[in-house]
Amino acid sequence: MTVRGTRFDETPSLLLCYRQLQPLCLLMSPSLPLLVAQLSDLHLFSTPEQTLLGLQTMASFSAIVEALVQLPQQPDVILLTGDLAQDESPAAYEQIVQQLRPLNIPTYWLPGNHDHLPSMASILNQAPIYSDKAFSMGGWQFLLLDSTVSQQVHGAFSAKYLAELDQYLQSTTQPTLIALHHPPVAIDSDWLDNLGLHNSDDFFAVVERYPHVKLTIFGHIHQQVEQQRQGIAYLSTPSTCVQFAPNQKTFSLDQSQPGFRLLQLYPDGTFESEVQRVRINEQIDLAAQGY
Repeated sequence: MTVRGTRFDETPSLLLCYRQLQPLCLLMSPSLPLLVAQLSDLHLFSTPEQTLLGLQTMASFSAIVEALVQLPQQPDVILLTGDLAQDESPAAYEQIVQQLRPLNIPTYWLPGNHDHLPSMASILNQAPIYSDKAFSMGGWQFLLLDSTVSQQVHGAFSAKYLAELDQYLQSTTQPTLIALHHPPVAIDSDWLDNLGLHNSDDFFAVVERYPHVKLTIFGHIHQQVEQQRQGIAYLSTPSTCVQFAPNQKTFSLDQSQPGFRLLQLYPDGTFESEVQRVRINEQIDLAAQGY
């Protein structure tokens, strides 16, 4: 489907984590869109041989990276939207560095409920992988929000975090993309909706005050979703490994292939988006009742 669009508490302030980058293609031609690749829910382990529900997640991730390399135009930036590791091991994050460093594409990340933030911060912090949670590129503002709650699967934002988000959005009028791990919108799957962003109404109350917020992207749900609410697009991407079946009351896996989302962001605040799938040969355990 193509879409055309017209925790802060203990973490560093967005206002203190700012980076401004300008890709070469936009220096040459301001009319060209910025190409963004969103990858999510890698669920890597300490060793490549380990599996999730029968799937070697490292092999699947490698196939996704190879698909990025084969694109006719290389992305200007990569966004990793959480659950990068399954076992919280430093070795899992080291494998991400090994896979993505050769691409030399600026890459930014945020944590998911399966991640270990201290390990991420210590390992995923050398160019071209950055730990900044706010940056500007191609005329767009990017905000990467931490929606995780300690020892919980669901997400939430504190009042203090949302107040700082509100303050930041007041400071710019550039088209803005917000990324987080947990879906703020319902997706008509009862078990996943219970594990989404629990105070989404508080989040909506902030972002819907600012017309320059154009889209919000997220992961966590291992499937493709596109919704619109009050002029803001809400988009999820498939996992780079196993997929969850849509519209289910309880845990259910899907035979869809892994994938990633591409976003073309234009300087005028419009955008286009599509999901690309990558065929892999491994078979997942469709009878599994959870993980």
